[in-house]
Amino acid sequence: MRIPGYFGSRFIACAGWALLVCAISIAGAREAKAQSNNDAFFGYSRLGSNLFRSGTPGLNGWEGDLHIHVKPFVGVEGDLAHYGVGASRSTARSTTVLFGPRVTLKAAGFHLFAHAMIGGEHTSSSTTYAYALGGGVDVPIRLMFAWRVQADRISAPTASPSNATHARFTTGLVFRF
Repeated sequence: MRIPGYFGSRFIACAGWALLVCAISIAGAREAKAQSNNDAFFGYSRLGSNLFRSGTPGLNGWEGDLHIHVKPFVGVEGDLAHYGVGASRSTARSTTVLFGPRVTLKAAGFHLFAHAMIGGEHTSSSTTYAYALGGGVDVPIRLMFAWRVQADRISAPTASPSNATHARFTTGLVFRF
């Protein structure tokens, strides 16, 4: 399913805002705890080659996640990422908005997690659905901070060429609240 560029960018923006409003509402409704299970992440992300368009090298970019804990071991995660290979307007760019469940196991401050997310991917010429399956580990740094290393299989099935490398690597800082 492809959504024309103008409407596709509006769809991605609306989905991102809706996700943020829902997450803030859920977080605001929860009672304060001595030790929270929610976290926000921001860091560097790298995509495999040819992932959203043929002839495109691996793309560098940033990724942000918000995870809200809803039950023991289970939470809801929202993910926003933007990728590009250069400053020129003619270079490949892609934005993804994904959300879905996340399962987390905790031991000695480490958080080992797995997630399955679905949403959308937008380039200058098209918008299509996308998904990511993967996981990672949050390594504790200080009381409220950790360092995340994450790997995903990511795809936009109607846009990804057959020779695509469906890999995403992410690393960065986690803030627990």
